[in-house]
Amino acid sequence: MKRSLAIALILASGLTLSAIAQSPAAPAASATVPPAKVAVIAFQAVVTQTNEFQRAYADLQKKYEPRRQHLKALNDEIDSLAKQLQAQAATLNDADRASRSGDIETKKKQLQRDAEDAQNDFQQDLQQTFGSVAQKVGQVMTAYAHEQGYTLVLDASQQDSPILYAVDTVNITKPVLEAYNQKSGIPAPAPEAPAATRPAAGASRPAAHPTAH
Repeated sequence: MKRSLAIALILASGLTLSAIAQSPAAPAASATVPPAKVAVIAFQAVVTQTNEFQRAYADLQKKYEPRRQHLKALNDEIDSLAKQLQAQAATLNDADRASRSGDIETKKKQLQRDAEDAQNDFQQDLQQTFGSVAQKVGQVMTAYAHEQGYTLVLDASQQDSPILYAVDTVNITKPVLEAYNQKSGIPAPAPEAPAATRPAAGASRPAAHPTAH
C-alpha cells in the first residue's frame, strides 16, 4: 500500500513537472517602456509666424511690388480707355469703335496673362520659402519634443487631423516658435507705423499678392 502511494505521488509529481515544462515560459524582464506622452502643434502657424518667414515674406512683397504696380497701371489704363469709348461712342464711326474695342480687349488679355504669370511666380517663391523654413522648424520641434519626453507629436493644422480635443498643456506651438526664433537669431519685424505717420491713402503699399485691384 505504501509502495502504491509512493508511486502515485511520483507519477503525480512527474505530471506536474511535465505540465510546467510544457507551459509557456514567463516573459523575461525587459526595459521599462515609458508611458506615451502626446503633444499637439499647429505646425503651419509656427512656420508662418517665425521671424525668419515674416522677413522673407516682406522681401517677397518688395520683389513683386514692381509687377503689382505694372498690373495696376495696365488695369487703370483699361478702365480709362473703356470710359473714353463709352463717352465718345455716339460720335465715333463703326471702324473707330471697333478699333478701340479691339485695343481694349487686347489689353485685357495681356492683363490676365501678366496677372496669372505674376501670381504663379509669387506662389512658387512663397512655397519655396515656406518649405525651407518648415524643414528647419521641424528639426527644432523634434529636438524640443525629445527634450520634453514627448513620444508623439500630432499636427493640428492639417485639414484631416484626427485631433478632436486637446488641453492647452500639451500644445507646444508657442514654445517651439519661441525656441526657433531664439535659435535663428532673427529679430521680430518692426511694428507698423502709428496711424499719424502712415503713408497717405493714395501712397503705394506692398500688396499681399501681385494681382491688380
